Amino acid sequence: MGAPPLPLLPTLCCLALLLLQSQGGDAATFTITNSCDYPVWPGILSSAGSPAPSTTGFALAPGQSLAATVASSWSGRIWARTLCATDPASGAFACATADCGSGAVACDGRGAAPPATLAEFTLAAGGDDFYDVSLVDGFNVPVLVAPRAPPPANNSGTCRPTGCAADLNAPCPAELRVAGPAGGAAVACRSACGAFAEAEYCCSGAYGSPATCAPTRYSRFFKAACPAAYSYAYDDATSTFTCAAAGAGYDVVFCPAASRTPEAAGVPPSNTAIEFSGDADGLVAMASRGAAVLALLMAAVSVALTRCG
Repeated sequence: MGAPPLPLLPTLCCLALLLLQSQGGDAATFTITNSCDYPVWPGILSSAGSPAPSTTGFALAPGQSLAATVASSWSGRIWARTLCATDPASGAFACATADCGSGAVACDGRGAAPPATLAEFTLAAGGDDFYDVSLVDGFNVPVLVAPRAPPPANNSGTCRPTGCAADLNAPCPAELRVAGPAGGAAVACRSACGAFAEAEYCCSGAYGSPATCAPTRYSRFFKAACPAAYSYAYDDATSTFTCAAAGAGYDVVFCPAASRTPEAAGVPPSNTAIEFSGDADGLVAMASRGAAVLALLMAAVSVALTRCG
């Protein structure tokens, strides 16, 4: 008699892990958590030339987590899809925000349709990882990125958490707002580039360099609410973070403020209300106050994640 057949799912998982390890040393792990009070469907996309992750899309109910593995030298992005369903007639799976267009829960090499809050990574085995949270393609879900490696004792500023903890859908400017499938409340907030397709907002054409593409009143709206996130294409100085080969992996938390509030960690509550008035100077002033609030919130989240890890 021949050998008994191997269980299919464990075998595939082992093969995927061996493939990842063969293409860049030990695998890196993203622990992806849904702290929203609604389900999300995370998507993962590898950049060109990077190996595929262990999964490219899955569902997370409120409070659920899933560990996804990638090669230790990997580049790509992670995002959350919302308001997803399978069409009973066609069997196609689709989402109201950040849909990847694959027709299935797995994205299989397809990216998020804007608007989408993006967590972006470039991992370097033996070198510095780079990571950021980007609102350049708009916003749909709050997100936090936190290296599991603690910040170095020399306070060099590396291995810090970053993200956009504020929910920008309600205060989104009317001209950028995306209403839900049945109308009514906003479910996403477009970037000005996505809404108007003008070079000034897209940093293209005559505005295609850091010297010519400046912040606009719309990018300042995003920056005021989320000072650590990318608000437009050349917003590098305050929005890119590094960590020396974070072997312990990264936490990616959707709706980080929903279950880990500042009050729960002993941090005084803050007023997170953001309104868009078109006043750029007022938004810049709000950003300086918001930066301190966000730093406190993110420190609290980082401590909570470390204790739970």
